[in-house]
Amino acid sequence: MDTPRIKDITHILEEWAPTATAEDFDNVGLLVGQDNQTCTGALVCLDTTEDVVHEAIKKNCNLIISFHPIIFSGIKKLTGKNYVERIVLKAIENKIAIYAIHTALDNHLFGVNYGIAQKLGLTGLRKLIPQKNNLKKLNTFVPKEAIQVVKKALFEAGGGQLGAYTHCSFESLGQGQYLPQTDALPSHGKIGQINQLEEVQLQLTYESHRESKIISALKGAHPYEEVAFECYALENSHEYTGMGAIGKLPQPVSERIFLESLKEKFNPSGLRHSKLRNKPVETVAVLGGSGSFAIKAAKGLKADAFITADLKYHNFFEAEDQLLLVDVGHYESEQFTKNLILDYLIKKMPNFAFILAATNTNPVNYF
Repeated sequence: MDTPRIKDITHILEEWAPTATAEDFDNVGLLVGQDNQTCTGALVCLDTTEDVVHEAIKKNCNLIISFHPIIFSGIKKLTGKNYVERIVLKAIENKIAIYAIHTALDNHLFGVNYGIAQKLGLTGLRKLIPQKNNLKKLNTFVPKEAIQVVKKALFEAGGGQLGAYTHCSFESLGQGQYLPQTDALPSHGKIGQINQLEEVQLQLTYESHRESKIISALKGAHPYEEVAFECYALENSHEYTGMGAIGKLPQPVSERIFLESLKEKFNPSGLRHSKLRNKPVETVAVLGGSGSFAIKAAKGLKADAFITADLKYHNFFEAEDQLLLVDVGHYESEQFTKNLILDYLIKKMPNFAFILAATNTNPVNYF
């Protein structure tokens, strides 16, 4: 294949984890560089540090794919006076692009928290905090003989996807009617005459960020000159997109055995946890990174334990003897993410040079 451009790779990432599904506070996507630039190699990391940029230079990678964004809030100057400015300047000087995926992958059904759940062996996964205001429904009417062509186009545009299911829709048969005026170009019937024919009412849901593709696909595949359709927002939470995950262990275990398994799987320098309840752990909630905001959701879903990071002193009181809170560390909770990104990209582009960063970017050290 031809050497890909930066945008060829970022397009693959955004088909997987659309930037539109990231949290509003976040800064995701291409943060540094030009997307039309030819890509010589891509370095996948958790954080973009100065050492990571040096590693990219050494390994001839002009694209860094980072989980965390190096630019989070606004930059008003680029003078190299802090680590963020130095990293951005170094990347620009060496024509290295930086892409951040962050909460777009956090919110993905098979994203960050799926990686954690896999390590724990959790089954029956669902989202801990499903995303709201992300689902819409299309309602349209299609001549019976054209329904398969129209459905195919809509499905290819991303319509009718529900978690692990695709090609989801509802149809009902009825009779449509219209009267073409003088300037019309009807595909069925005659101008000046009322025309009636069998039509299928087609309904399907889609993620709101796909709306322009959905409408374009509908109009492109529909035989009518004027296509009747309506799109409206759904009140439903998106059960397959959102923060965190919750599932069950293969079998209940004691709290001490559970904590021992976390030490083995996450390799933290230490575990911080709330008071032991002396009750078995079976239902487990997880949220990689800073997750104190999800304690209430974990309790509401009757989790026996909630694994996250960056808990403050008073957060541990919020356990209220309803669950076991465990802080495994920010880096430790997200350490599997770069492998998740790398595996996905290699699967999509097996003949391209995607490299896992060797640099340890954990900024926390223990004495």
